[in-house]
Amino acid sequence: MSELRWHPYLGQWVVVSTNRQQRPQNPLDWCPFCPGSGHVPDAYDVLVYPNDYPAFDPPGACEVVLYSSEHNRLPSELPEERWRAIVDLWAERCAEYERRPGVRYCGVFENQGEAVGVTMPHPHGQLYAFHFLPAFIEIELAQAAKSAVCPGCDVVRIEALAGPLVIAETSSFCAFAPSFGRYPSETHITARNHRVRLSELASQERAELASLIRLMRRKYDALYEAPMPLMMLVQQSTHLRVEFLPLMRSATKLKYAASCESGYGTWLNDTLAAETAERMRAIVL
Repeated sequence: MSELRWHPYLGQWVVVSTNRQQRPQNPLDWCPFCPGSGHVPDAYDVLVYPNDYPAFDPPGACEVVLYSSEHNRLPSELPEERWRAIVDLWAERCAEYERRPGVRYCGVFENQGEAVGVTMPHPHGQLYAFHFLPAFIEIELAQAAKSAVCPGCDVVRIEALAGPLVIAETSSFCAFAPSFGRYPSETHITARNHRVRLSELASQERAELASLIRLMRRKYDALYEAPMPLMMLVQQSTHLRVEFLPLMRSATKLKYAASCESGYGTWLNDTLAAETAERMRAIVL
């Protein structure tokens, strides 16, 4: 049972969901996502699994997207066709929830690494169907409403097509380091043409997005020669993009969202976008 509590100072919802306190914390001898656990089929490639400890009650929903049946497989080690299957599944599930009455937003995301707070190392991401607009999505929509031009299209024109910031590109998507990034070594994959939701993508566009996601995951895990603790989010409110938010500011130092970030909402970034793009471009896989 979850409850929404209104934050009177920030004007946003806080979700209180005490059942999540019971979720397992990196169990050593058992994984509900592995074949043979009794929770999933004996064999699968990509699978949607209902979250056992959902943050929301209906009409909201929380699902786990299992990337592989192999417990120790890193997302960066998945083949391109597997990432294509994941992108297709994202698009299909989001399209279904977007048609559901009461659902206001579909968030697709993944947390990798204990530094991010991952409680189950099996390769997986999540999909949240929000029955309210998340605070950052409200801000983004309000910001977009101030201009006659889509802010994402402006970013494509000014930043995603700027040589020094570009890491890799296809005909439909561009991977680049945004000058306004909040996290160290932050990068985005953004649609070159105006797209808002995954469900709008044609088959070739989905294939190109999957290819760039795989490339960027491989580059991140190669950057400091270890799996990068990061958050990967699909943003589909104004202009479709995938954000990679890493927590390492160097090979030995973590970035913490401390008082200035968490308490005041002002982000301090220790890295330069152009230098991030240069380092990521230089990684040979």
